Amino acid sequence: MISYYKTVDGKIQEIREYEQGCWINCIAPDDEEVQYLLDKFMIPPELMRSALDEEESSHIDSEDDTTLIIIDVPVVEKAQKNITYSTMPIGIMITDKNVITVALKDNTVLSEFSEGVVRNVMTSFKTHFVLHIMLRMATKYLQYLKQIDKINNRIERELRRTAQNKDLHQLLDIEKSLVYFSSSLKADELTLEKIMRGRYIKLYDEDQDLLEDVLIEIKQAVDMAAIHLNILTGTMDVFASIISNNLNVIMKIQASLTLLVSVPTVISGFYGMNILNGLPFDKSWWFPIILSGFLMLIMYIILRKKGMF
Repeated sequence: MISYYKTVDGKIQEIREYEQGCWINCIAPDDEEVQYLLDKFMIPPELMRSALDEEESSHIDSEDDTTLIIIDVPVVEKAQKNITYSTMPIGIMITDKNVITVALKDNTVLSEFSEGVVRNVMTSFKTHFVLHIMLRMATKYLQYLKQIDKINNRIERELRRTAQNKDLHQLLDIEKSLVYFSSSLKADELTLEKIMRGRYIKLYDEDQDLLEDVLIEIKQAVDMAAIHLNILTGTMDVFASIISNNLNVIMKIQASLTLLVSVPTVISGFYGMNILNGLPFDKSWWFPIILSGFLMLIMYIILRKKGMF
């Protein structure tokens, strides 16, 4: 679907037809829409293929007066009762007169611009508009990283009470999300550093300040993702050790109880054999019981000193 947007009175609004200086947003385009963009705006097919590749990593490329910037943006999805985070590429093409964004599915970064949430952004100032998209992308990373930290703390509290498989599965999902975030953020950081050199996009004085703000946000997100990933990895290792230790404790107690229970079995077995004569108090029913209890007490004391209970 192709939509056109333009800044009117400081707010981005949708317009019916194409105008010079407008923002062209293309979400999950079909073949006809892709061909329309190629013919209308003279976009090189190689750049369009890169923009529509869901596995494309963040980079910047230029060909025939068209500059393509691929950035990885964070997305959040609900899978049953769990929330998962991942990343997806967005293609930003800068032509002579317009900015064109291409994405395979809707995302919150572009939706906030199309819905007019982000104000005081001029679509006619192409570099200014592109840098604001990147700034919003960096802000979303920070926002989702804070959400991940809260989810991680909640799961950790649950695991302190009782270790359940669903909590461990959630920790695994969070770890995967942080790995995706960390990899995408580093690629986005490299792309922004290439833009800062000014070889691909002409930067004005106000754009330099905005680009520095974006880089600061991205570097902060990179550091936060690395910190959370290290903490989560350590947390999972600790809980794995705790689960293993609890299992060892249970096995020790079970083995100790087995030894204690075997004492009266052995004593009653001896006194229950008719072929043996001359056992102490072999005619008294109470003696095997007292002897079993005494031996069990001695064995309990020995096992207690050995740390088996």
